[in-house]
Amino acid sequence: MTDTPDTCTPLPGSWQRAARGAGLFGPAGEVHPTIFAEMTSLAVRTGAINLGQGFPDEDGPTELLEAARAAIANGHNQYPPGRGTPDLREAIAEHQERFYGIHLNPSDEVLVTTGATEALAATLLALSEPGDEIVTLEPYYDAYGALIRLAGAQPRTVPLPHPSYLPSREQLTAAITDRTRIILLNTPHNPCGVLLPRSTLEHIVALARQHNAWIVTDEVYEHLTFGVQHLPIASLPGAAERTVTISSGGKTFNTTGWKVGWLTASAEAVTAIQSVKQFLTYASGAPFQPAIATGLRLPDEYFSQIATGLQAKRDLLSEGLSAAGFEVSVPSGGYFVIADAHSVGYEDAVTLCRELPERAGVVGVPVTAFCSPEHSPAYASLVRFAYCKRTEVLREAADRLSRLRAR
Repeated sequence: MTDTPDTCTPLPGSWQRAARGAGLFGPAGEVHPTIFAEMTSLAVRTGAINLGQGFPDEDGPTELLEAARAAIANGHNQYPPGRGTPDLREAIAEHQERFYGIHLNPSDEVLVTTGATEALAATLLALSEPGDEIVTLEPYYDAYGALIRLAGAQPRTVPLPHPSYLPSREQLTAAITDRTRIILLNTPHNPCGVLLPRSTLEHIVALARQHNAWIVTDEVYEHLTFGVQHLPIASLPGAAERTVTISSGGKTFNTTGWKVGWLTASAEAVTAIQSVKQFLTYASGAPFQPAIATGLRLPDEYFSQIATGLQAKRDLLSEGLSAAGFEVSVPSGGYFVIADAHSVGYEDAVTLCRELPERAGVVGVPVTAFCSPEHSPAYASLVRFAYCKRTEVLREAADRLSRLRAR
């Protein structure tokens, strides 16, 4: 009988392929900490203001918090239905009709998920086969690459050139072919803050129809836009039957820890995606689902005020970065502003981000964390900063950043 080792070597699997594809494994198989973990650790060690992580530091509306407390007190603490509570599905359908004129049947065209990331995972696993190509825009939310590989698919990206961050018609046409199974979009975009214009969305719909591809669109920042109205691609002619629209309550209601997301699509697509989702979490967030339903039914004033308040924070941080010497790309939506470190003497944003906590007491994240190695050089000097923080925190960050100019 052979000796049993104290530790086991994990068997190769799809999760390892996904992690390796996302750059989480070193050559010996060790797990690398992400740049986000590294920057958070630096913030804790140095006492720096952490503008690297994209979550608010203020609670959401009182109506939501009270609704969650009431749900807990009233016994909504066990598994909800796998598709989500009927009331939340109805609220999501009402929201899509109210804001975008999209009519949905809440019983079979809406699926509640454990955040938008689970919605993405279940969708990519359900609608693609190993070897399919999935086209997305680059830079991209860091989970996209790992989830594409987890599905066994092949990623193909279309770069968003700095500083416009708008994909070219020619590159979209070249990337989307008969091998494309899914076109994965994010608008408003993280990290670039761009909203894809109608002309670009219409071109993507035409290409999807030509090549019989699905469109999967991540719209979690849909209400956080500044002077430009969000346009769901599913509202365009010829798009609805081949589009899966994903969103969540976390960004809109400052409840990122609740992890209540959803997707809307044709009944056939929702059934296919639920067949995967039921083996991921099945269901979650029982007391938070009625609370998010309450939020989706808040008056229009709430949605306009959150955008106005966030725009003021964007401007405050952008002005501070400009005063510190950065060239700033002002975003049209989302949580983040991108600053070019070239103008403060750094060609490598990773180096700046590692030095910035000591030099200025502020943490950011290099945009290359959202890029494949192939395209990273085009974004090497860019840093993403989050402005979804309290005003006094952003004022202090802007003041600290001014030290860069003084040195």
